[in-house]
Amino acid sequence: MTEPYTVNPVSQPIRGTIRPPGSKSLTNRALIVSALAAGTSRLTGVLDSQDTRVMVESLGRLGLRVDCDVEASTMTVHGCGGTFPINSAELWLENSGTSIRFLTALCALAHGRFRLDGNGRMRERPIGDLTATLNQLGSDCRCERDNDCPPVVVVAQGLPGGKATVRSDLSSQFLSAMLMVAPYAMKPVEIQIEGELVSEPYVEMTLGVMQQFGMPVHRADANRFRFEPGVYNPVDYQIEPDASAASYFFAVAAMTGGQITVPGLSRVALQGDVKFVEALERMGCEVHWDVDAITVTGGMLHGIDIDMNEISDTAQTLAVVATSALGPTRIRNVAHMRHKETDRVSALVTELRRLGQEVEEFPDGLLIHPAVVTPAVVETYDDHRMAMSFSLLGLRHAGIQIANPRCVEKTYPNYFADLERLCGVS
Repeated sequence: MTEPYTVNPVSQPIRGTIRPPGSKSLTNRALIVSALAAGTSRLTGVLDSQDTRVMVESLGRLGLRVDCDVEASTMTVHGCGGTFPINSAELWLENSGTSIRFLTALCALAHGRFRLDGNGRMRERPIGDLTATLNQLGSDCRCERDNDCPPVVVVAQGLPGGKATVRSDLSSQFLSAMLMVAPYAMKPVEIQIEGELVSEPYVEMTLGVMQQFGMPVHRADANRFRFEPGVYNPVDYQIEPDASAASYFFAVAAMTGGQITVPGLSRVALQGDVKFVEALERMGCEVHWDVDAITVTGGMLHGIDIDMNEISDTAQTLAVVATSALGPTRIRNVAHMRHKETDRVSALVTELRRLGQEVEEFPDGLLIHPAVVTPAVVETYDDHRMAMSFSLLGLRHAGIQIANPRCVEKTYPNYFADLERLCGVS
């Protein structure tokens, strides 16, 4: 699809069950950890998307074998035990932040010269805090243009280890990258978090994956970790459905007054974004938590004031839901969203205004005053979450089109087909 995608409105509440594809965040973490494991791991329920494909391709360029069965949603990863067969590689990561940050840390464990790069937006996304932490542990990493952004060059002789601080106020991915590779340093590693930690549930997710692969986590306090040299165990690992993707379908229930069930998620899911349904509950929806499913039933929506720092990947979804609420909605503490695939705060404000909404922009978020929706073509800024979230508005209002719909291939290639099937429209 190169032409704008037209969303067809629905005339009744939407009820149904849908299981989104596997979590991108879990898939890419499991790929890194299983690639380091001493043996062969089988990952099931994995996501097949641009972000995971560039990760798999890059692991292959590092000499690490990953066998993919797209139809079965499985990957078989032949772990290297920390010994890399390749001493030179050029890695191209498109605009996958998890991939370039995790792989930069992974390359620091190898021996040789490695260069990591991506598209134009990737070259604007920060990574200098990660290279600084790796260099504190004895690595040789630098941003090629001396601007704290990719391309990154790693001249590796293994990771010596020691003590280091890591800033996590722009992205929790810097800390997650360090945590996953720390056990493979030559000597013990102690990591101290410096400043505010954004998106903390993603760090807990990282620790959960590491523990599933048999790696003990020693946490001296909330901001300090210590790792002895060790090796991950090979395991069979089931990937949860993507909770961020599930937010769009939960929002379908909220915006149409329907009822949507997503199996495979629960209160104990590793993904913090399951808490998005708590925001919908505050707005007037009913939420039912089952052992292996979450159900959201729509209700009379009202605006809320909410801190979304921990679940910022669902902030765009909530902003669109807010257009159907009575009263204003304030989304706070998401300044780090400005460093994602696009400046998501500014993009949200611009497109909501294009659709006739009254919106105030703040350094850390936005305030939405619902108004009559004006038909328009929504620009997506090559950001998959802009496309998926704003498509929901078209379920309630005619004349909504989504520019560059193919950008959803980054994390959810079949999103529009799944939305149409759930809503019974095409």
